[in-house]
Amino acid sequence: MNNDLNTTRGNILVVDDTPANLRLLAGILNGKGYKVRPVPSGELALSAARGMPPDLILLDIMMPEMDGYEVCKQIKADPRTRDIPVIFISAIDDVLDKVKAFNIGGVDYITKPFQMEEVLARVETHLAMCNLQNKLRQKNEELTVALGQLQETQNQLVQSEKMAALGQLIAGIAHEINTPLGAIRSSIGNITNFLETNIETLPAFFKELSVERQSDF
Repeated sequence: MNNDLNTTRGNILVVDDTPANLRLLAGILNGKGYKVRPVPSGELALSAARGMPPDLILLDIMMPEMDGYEVCKQIKADPRTRDIPVIFISAIDDVLDKVKAFNIGGVDYITKPFQMEEVLARVETHLAMCNLQNKLRQKNEELTVALGQLQETQNQLVQSEKMAALGQLIAGIAHEINTPLGAIRSSIGNITNFLETNIETLPAFFKELSVERQSDF
Protein backbone atom coordinates (compact mmCIF):
# COMPACT_ATOMS: atom_id res chain seq x y z
CA MET A 1 0.00 0.00 0.00
CA ASN A 2 1.16 3.54 -0.70
CA ASN A 3 3.00 4.86 2.38
CA ASP A 4 3.16 8.50 1.28
CA LEU A 5 0.18 9.52 3.40
CA ASN A 6 1.25 13.18 3.39
CA THR A 7 0.17 13.53 -0.26
CA THR A 8 -2.46 10.82 -0.77
CA ARG A 9 -4.63 8.50 1.29
CA GLY A 10 -4.29 5.71 -1.23
CA ASN A 11 -3.85 4.89 -4.90
CA ILE A 12 -7.10 3.68 -6.48
CA LEU A 13 -7.61 2.24 -9.95
CA VAL A 14 -11.16 2.88 -11.23
CA VAL A 15 -12.33 0.76 -14.18
CA ASP A 16 -15.56 1.58 -16.03
CA ASP A 17 -16.40 1.82 -19.73
CA THR A 18 -18.80 4.72 -19.09
CA PRO A 19 -16.99 8.11 -19.02
CA ALA A 20 -19.67 9.69 -16.81
CA ASN A 21 -19.16 7.00 -14.15
CA LEU A 22 -15.38 7.47 -14.29
CA ARG A 23 -15.74 11.21 -13.79
CA LEU A 24 -18.19 10.74 -10.93
CA LEU A 25 -16.06 8.21 -9.05
CA ALA A 26 -12.86 10.18 -9.68
CA GLY A 27 -14.50 13.34 -8.37
CA ILE A 28 -15.79 11.61 -5.22
CA LEU A 29 -12.47 9.99 -4.42
CA ASN A 30 -10.22 12.90 -5.39
CA GLY A 31 -12.28 15.12 -3.14
CA LYS A 32 -11.30 12.95 -0.18
CA GLY A 33 -7.58 12.94 -0.93
CA TYR A 34 -7.27 9.69 -2.85
CA LYS A 35 -5.10 9.41 -5.96
CA VAL A 36 -7.32 8.08 -8.73
CA ARG A 37 -6.33 6.45 -12.03
CA PRO A 38 -9.43 6.04 -14.26
CA VAL A 39 -9.32 3.55 -17.16
CA PRO A 40 -12.19 2.68 -19.56
CA SER A 41 -11.52 -1.01 -20.34
CA GLY A 42 -10.45 -4.34 -18.91
CA GLU A 43 -7.27 -4.56 -21.00
CA LEU A 44 -6.12 -1.12 -19.86
CA ALA A 45 -7.00 -2.04 -16.29
CA LEU A 46 -4.71 -5.09 -16.38
CA SER A 47 -1.88 -3.09 -17.92
CA ALA A 48 -2.23 -0.30 -15.36
CA ALA A 49 -2.46 -2.70 -12.41
CA ARG A 50 0.64 -4.65 -13.47
CA GLY A 51 2.68 -1.57 -14.35
CA MET A 52 1.99 0.27 -11.09
CA PRO A 53 -0.05 -1.84 -8.65
CA PRO A 54 -2.71 0.27 -6.91
CA ASP A 55 -3.85 -0.04 -3.33
CA LEU A 56 -7.43 -0.85 -4.38
CA ILE A 57 -9.43 -1.43 -7.57
CA LEU A 58 -13.01 -0.34 -8.26
CA LEU A 59 -14.08 -2.61 -11.11
CA ASP A 60 -17.18 -2.42 -13.27
CA ILE A 61 -18.65 -5.80 -14.23
CA MET A 62 -20.50 -5.11 -17.49
CA MET A 63 -17.84 -4.01 -20.00
CA PRO A 64 -17.35 -4.94 -23.68
CA GLU A 65 -14.57 -7.29 -24.86
CA MET A 66 -13.46 -8.19 -21.32
CA ASP A 67 -15.91 -7.99 -18.42
CA GLY A 68 -15.04 -7.33 -14.80
CA TYR A 69 -15.14 -11.01 -13.84
CA GLU A 70 -12.39 -11.89 -16.33
CA VAL A 71 -10.33 -8.87 -15.29
CA CYS A 72 -10.55 -9.96 -11.65
CA LYS A 73 -9.58 -13.54 -12.50
CA GLN A 74 -6.43 -12.36 -14.25
CA ILE A 75 -5.60 -9.94 -11.45
CA LYS A 76 -5.88 -12.71 -8.86
CA ALA A 77 -3.83 -15.10 -11.01
CA ASP A 78 -0.88 -12.69 -11.21
CA PRO A 79 1.54 -12.69 -8.22
CA ARG A 80 2.15 -8.97 -8.79
CA THR A 81 -1.51 -8.04 -8.32
CA ARG A 82 -3.28 -10.90 -6.53
CA ASP A 83 -3.22 -9.19 -3.11
CA ILE A 84 -4.92 -6.00 -4.35
CA PRO A 85 -8.49 -5.76 -3.01
CA VAL A 86 -11.14 -5.54 -5.75
CA ILE A 87 -14.53 -3.90 -5.18
CA PHE A 88 -17.02 -4.69 -7.94
CA ILE A 89 -19.43 -2.03 -9.17
CA SER A 90 -22.51 -2.92 -11.17
CA ALA A 91 -26.03 -1.79 -12.06
CA ILE A 92 -27.19 -5.37 -11.59
CA ASP A 93 -28.32 -5.97 -8.02
CA ASP A 94 -28.58 -9.74 -8.27
CA VAL A 95 -27.59 -12.22 -5.59
CA LEU A 96 -26.01 -14.65 -8.05
CA ASP A 97 -23.88 -11.89 -9.56
CA LYS A 98 -22.70 -10.91 -6.09
CA VAL A 99 -21.89 -14.51 -5.19
CA LYS A 100 -19.90 -14.91 -8.41
CA ALA A 101 -18.05 -11.67 -7.68
CA PHE A 102 -17.01 -12.90 -4.24
CA ASN A 103 -16.11 -16.37 -5.51
CA ILE A 104 -13.55 -15.05 -8.00
CA GLY A 105 -11.82 -12.84 -5.42
CA GLY A 106 -13.83 -9.66 -4.96
CA VAL A 107 -13.92 -8.21 -1.45
CA ASP A 108 -17.07 -6.09 -1.86
CA TYR A 109 -19.88 -5.11 -4.23
CA ILE A 110 -21.35 -1.65 -4.86
CA THR A 111 -24.57 -1.22 -6.80
CA LYS A 112 -25.18 1.64 -9.23
CA PRO A 113 -26.33 4.38 -9.02
CA PHE A 114 -23.57 5.34 -6.60
CA GLN A 115 -24.19 6.77 -3.18
CA MET A 116 -21.18 8.92 -2.31
CA GLU A 117 -21.24 8.00 1.39
CA GLU A 118 -21.41 4.27 0.60
CA VAL A 119 -18.54 4.43 -1.89
CA LEU A 120 -16.31 6.32 0.53
CA ALA A 121 -17.19 4.07 3.46
CA ARG A 122 -16.44 0.87 1.56
CA VAL A 123 -13.23 2.24 0.05
CA GLU A 124 -11.98 3.49 3.39
CA THR A 125 -12.84 0.19 5.12
CA HIS A 126 -11.02 -2.00 2.63
CA LEU A 127 -7.99 0.26 2.42
CA ALA A 128 -7.73 0.15 6.22
CA MET A 129 -8.04 -3.65 6.20
CA CYS A 130 -5.41 -3.94 3.48
CA ASN A 131 -3.10 -1.65 5.43
CA LEU A 132 -3.49 -3.80 8.54
CA GLN A 133 -2.81 -6.95 6.54
CA ASN A 134 0.34 -5.42 5.08
CA LYS A 135 1.54 -4.40 8.53
CA LEU A 136 0.82 -7.90 9.84
CA ARG A 137 2.71 -9.44 6.91
CA GLN A 138 5.64 -7.12 7.57
CA LYS A 139 5.66 -8.02 11.27
CA ASN A 140 5.57 -11.72 10.40
CA GLU A 141 8.56 -11.24 8.09
CA GLU A 142 10.42 -9.36 10.83
CA LEU A 143 9.60 -12.10 13.34
CA THR A 144 10.79 -14.75 10.89
CA VAL A 145 14.11 -12.94 10.48
CA ALA A 146 14.43 -12.46 14.25
CA LEU A 147 13.66 -16.14 14.83
CA GLY A 148 16.33 -17.15 12.33
CA GLN A 149 18.87 -14.91 14.06
CA LEU A 150 17.88 -16.33 17.44
CA GLN A 151 18.30 -19.88 16.22
CA GLU A 152 21.71 -19.02 14.77
CA THR A 153 22.75 -17.47 18.07
CA GLN A 154 21.48 -20.53 19.92
CA ASN A 155 23.48 -22.79 17.62
CA GLN A 156 26.58 -20.71 18.26
CA LEU A 157 26.02 -20.91 22.02
CA VAL A 158 25.56 -24.67 21.85
CA GLN A 159 28.74 -24.96 19.83
CA SER A 160 30.56 -22.75 22.35
CA GLU A 161 29.28 -24.90 25.23
CA LYS A 162 30.43 -28.03 23.41
CA MET A 163 33.88 -26.53 22.91
CA ALA A 164 34.02 -25.47 26.56
CA ALA A 165 33.02 -28.97 27.69
CA LEU A 166 35.62 -30.46 25.37
CA GLY A 167 38.21 -28.11 26.81
CA GLN A 168 37.33 -29.20 30.36
CA LEU A 169 37.53 -32.86 29.33
CA ILE A 170 40.95 -32.37 27.76
CA ALA A 171 42.15 -30.48 30.83
CA GLY A 172 40.96 -33.33 33.07
CA ILE A 173 42.70 -35.94 30.92
CA ALA A 174 45.87 -33.85 30.86
CA HIS A 175 45.76 -33.63 34.65
CA GLU A 176 45.33 -37.40 34.98
CA ILE A 177 48.28 -37.95 32.65
CA ASN A 178 50.50 -35.32 34.26
CA THR A 179 50.19 -36.87 37.72
CA PRO A 180 51.97 -40.20 36.90
CA LEU A 181 54.31 -38.37 34.55
CA GLY A 182 55.33 -36.16 37.44
CA ALA A 183 56.06 -39.20 39.58
CA ILE A 184 58.07 -40.77 36.78
CA ARG A 185 60.08 -37.60 36.28
CA SER A 186 60.72 -37.41 40.02
CA SER A 187 61.92 -41.05 40.09
CA ILE A 188 64.15 -40.48 37.08
CA GLY A 189 65.60 -37.47 38.85
CA ASN A 190 66.30 -39.46 41.98
CA ILE A 191 67.94 -42.24 39.98
CA THR A 192 70.01 -39.73 38.05
CA ASN A 193 71.17 -38.04 41.24
CA PHE A 194 72.05 -41.38 42.79
CA LEU A 195 74.05 -42.46 39.76
CA GLU A 196 75.86 -39.15 39.49
CA THR A 197 76.76 -39.35 43.17
CA ASN A 198 77.71 -43.02 43.39
CA ILE A 199 78.84 -43.96 39.89
CA GLU A 200 82.53 -44.02 40.89
CA THR A 201 81.93 -46.33 43.88
CA LEU A 202 79.79 -48.84 42.02
CA PRO A 203 82.71 -51.05 40.77
CA ALA A 204 84.10 -51.44 44.27
CA PHE A 205 80.63 -52.04 45.63
CA PHE A 206 79.99 -54.65 42.92
CA LYS A 207 83.19 -56.52 43.81
CA GLU A 208 82.17 -56.80 47.44
CA LEU A 209 78.98 -58.61 46.50
CA SER A 210 78.79 -62.41 46.56
CA VAL A 211 78.55 -64.25 43.27
CA GLU A 212 74.83 -64.84 43.88
CA ARG A 213 74.22 -61.15 44.61
CA GLN A 214 76.26 -60.09 41.62
CA SER A 215 74.00 -62.27 39.48
CA ASP A 216 70.90 -60.59 41.01
CA PHE A 217 72.40 -57.20 40.48
